[in-house]
Amino acid sequence: MSSEKSEFGIIGMAVMGQNLALNIEESGYQVSVYNRTDSKTRDFKQRRARDRNVVATYDLEEFVSSLEEPRKVLILVKAGKPVDMVIDQLLPLMEEGDIIIDGGNSHFQDTNRRVEKIGQEGLYYLGTGISGGEYGALHGPSIMPGGHREAYEEVSEILRSAAAQTPEGPTCKYLGPGSAGHYVKMVHNGIEYAVMQSIAEAYWAMENLLDLTHDRMADHFEAWNSRLDAYLMEITVEILRREDEKTGRPLLEMILDTAKQKGTGKWTSQSALDLGVPTPTITAAVDGRLLSARKDQRGRLEEMYGETGDLEVYDGFVEDLEEALYLSIVTAYAQGLDLLTVASEEYDYGLDLRDVAQIWKDGCIIRSDLLDPISKSYSTEDLDTLLASKEFQEDFRKGLPALRKVVIALSKTGLIRSALSSSLNYFDSLTSGRLPANMIQAQRDYFGAHTYERIDEKGTFHTEWQDIKNV
Repeated sequence: MSSEKSEFGIIGMAVMGQNLALNIEESGYQVSVYNRTDSKTRDFKQRRARDRNVVATYDLEEFVSSLEEPRKVLILVKAGKPVDMVIDQLLPLMEEGDIIIDGGNSHFQDTNRRVEKIGQEGLYYLGTGISGGEYGALHGPSIMPGGHREAYEEVSEILRSAAAQTPEGPTCKYLGPGSAGHYVKMVHNGIEYAVMQSIAEAYWAMENLLDLTHDRMADHFEAWNSRLDAYLMEITVEILRREDEKTGRPLLEMILDTAKQKGTGKWTSQSALDLGVPTPTITAAVDGRLLSARKDQRGRLEEMYGETGDLEVYDGFVEDLEEALYLSIVTAYAQGLDLLTVASEEYDYGLDLRDVAQIWKDGCIIRSDLLDPISKSYSTEDLDTLLASKEFQEDFRKGLPALRKVVIALSKTGLIRSALSSSLNYFDSLTSGRLPANMIQAQRDYFGAHTYERIDEKGTFHTEWQDIKNV
């Protein structure tokens, strides 16, 4: 072990923990590492961290003792009870003023509880979202810290040196108190779900309606990405071009059509419902994964009903599909940012959406050139929704007819269009001065005397819809 104390410590030596340790060490810091399973720590030190300024420790007391004060400990273990277990083991070993950072995908309410608990012990806590996967962890992720500001001031230099670097600065900024960081990361993942589902639907439309090779489909996505420069579009191109070594066929054809999830997209939809914020494109993406998991049921029902549509396509479909995908992606960001606006007020986060856009500009899964006009929108306009931004009005005016045509075409063919159609319905509802909700209010008043409001008078009203004496 080094005779000097380490400036930073990481618990959890899965690939994310290993890569972040190497990233932070590369930035000039000595890092202590610990894993519950000794073999992982030993293997990491002997292989990837050989000749690096990384201190391997094999019990928590040794780990904590190896850190300079105030101790700075990043936890990278599975969300939920494992995080609480590590915290409970750490607290007796740490001292007042030490800092615990949870870098996993913890539920924001768990983070609120931990911030309060650890604060009562005289320690500091940061609930920190980290996005970018294994590659980002090694080369520069997007880092979203929230919690005790004193803790961030102490660790900001280390975190910002590890984050992705952009012309505007590192993709790491303090977001707010409590669970602000983990809430922003949760919404990031909700947007991620929606963008992935939109891309999948565009791919599926081309797969089923056009006589194109996977390479040709990749060409289309690559051309479309000149407008977006989005990470998820980049990897879509690579996926479509990849050949299966076993069969020589496109690898995508050999992958089972069931999508798993870790819950962050679902949490986004649940929180949006709790706060009364519509996020239909995000929710459609969550539903899409749930439906994909019902593989056996889907197979039985397909045999029962057979083909449900006529697989024909009109001239110019590919060009319209590009516009439809673009608008669906913009709508996904709009819904996520609307949710952050409401959550910030509800939970007193004090979020600055310009900072959020800056953090997402590089290093994370939803990084895209879209974040430049998004950041500009929130810097120069007083917005209650991104759809009102001058930066995107012309895009919607130009692309909306294409989105409508694509949704109609996919409806006729029976192909999946849940994200695309949810985006269209969201736009149509949000841009409608009047909706049929007057009928719903009348129905609620009829069966439950819930009252209603009128368009010509203030106050609440109730109508005796039924003759109670004769009922």
